[in-house]
Amino acid sequence: MQTIEEMSDSLKLLSDKTRLTIMALLRHREMCVCDIVDLLKTTQPNASQHLKKLKTGGLIHEERRSQWVYYSLNLDDKPYLKQVIDQLPSMQEEVNAFKSQGCT
Repeated sequence: MQTIEEMSDSLKLLSDKTRLTIMALLRHREMCVCDIVDLLKTTQPNASQHLKKLKTGGLIHEERRSQWVYYSLNLDDKPYLKQVIDQLPSMQEEVNAFKSQGCT
């Protein structure tokens, strides 16, 4: 069980629209940083800054494959956050309509 302080820190991370959107995207599938950049229509440094905060906060996993980094949710030990993420509007249509260019 997490402390109130740990829970507060996790919830603060989700108070940012971009980070909340990243979590909503990752709810549907793991993604490469380049796909997140394209879906958010932002820059790679901006997306990476938000991803780093989410990773440091323990909300996402990072897996390196060759030179690319893939991200996925890490909520197994945070059921209170899983409930929040499950209530976010679905981004399934955006994810399905997105045609990954592949990280190049």
